[in-house]
Amino acid sequence: MNPTTDLLYDDQNRARCWWCGDDQEYRRYHDQEWGTPVKDDHRLFEKICLEGFQCGLSWLTILRRRTAFRKAFADFDCETVGRFSAADVNRLTKDESIIRHRGKINATIHNAGKAIEMRSSEGSLAAFFWQFEPSRSRPPRRRQDIAAVTGESTQMSRELKRRGWKFVGPTTCYAFMQSMGIVNDHLVGCGDRERIERLRDRFQRP
Repeated sequence: MNPTTDLLYDDQNRARCWWCGDDQEYRRYHDQEWGTPVKDDHRLFEKICLEGFQCGLSWLTILRRRTAFRKAFADFDCETVGRFSAADVNRLTKDESIIRHRGKINATIHNAGKAIEMRSSEGSLAAFFWQFEPSRSRPPRRRQDIAAVTGESTQMSRELKRRGWKFVGPTTCYAFMQSMGIVNDHLVGCGDRERIERLRDRFQRP
C-alpha cells in the first residue's frame, strides 16, 4: 500500500522519491548517486558547476547533458578550466550539446580559479563544503517537508559569494548539499533513505 503520493512504486514494489518519476536515467541517478556523501574535490567541483547551470532549469535537463558537459569542460579539471580563454568561451556558446548560457559558462571558468584558491586556503573543497552540514533534523515524510533554502545553504552561498564565486545562490547551494549527501532528503519510506543514512554514519568527514 502506498502511504503517500510522494513515494513512487515500481513494478517490483520499490519505493522512490516522487521527483524521479518514471524516467530511467533519473531513477538511476536517484538510486545510485543522489544523497550519497561525497568528499572528492573533483566531484564536488563538477556538481557545484552543474548546479549553477541548472539554475532556472530542471536537473534532468542537465543530467541528460552531463557527459557532454564533462567533454566540453575538460572533465571539470579545475586547473584546465581555469585556463580557458575567450576563444574557449566562444566555442562553448556554440556547443549545442550543453547549455549555451554565456554567463554560466564564464562563471564556471571563473569559479575554477576560485576553487584552486579554496583548496589552498582550506586544504580541500570538501573541508569547506562539509562545514555547512546541519545537525540532525526530522526526516522528511512528504515533499512539503523539504525546503528549497535553509539557513546552512544561505550561509554557504554567502561565504562562496564573499570569496568571489558566481551562480551560487542559496537554492543552488541547497540542491548541491542534497545531491552530495551533506543532507539526506530521501523521504521516509524511500528504498534508499536508510542506505544513505548508513553511508553517512560511516562517512569520514573531512
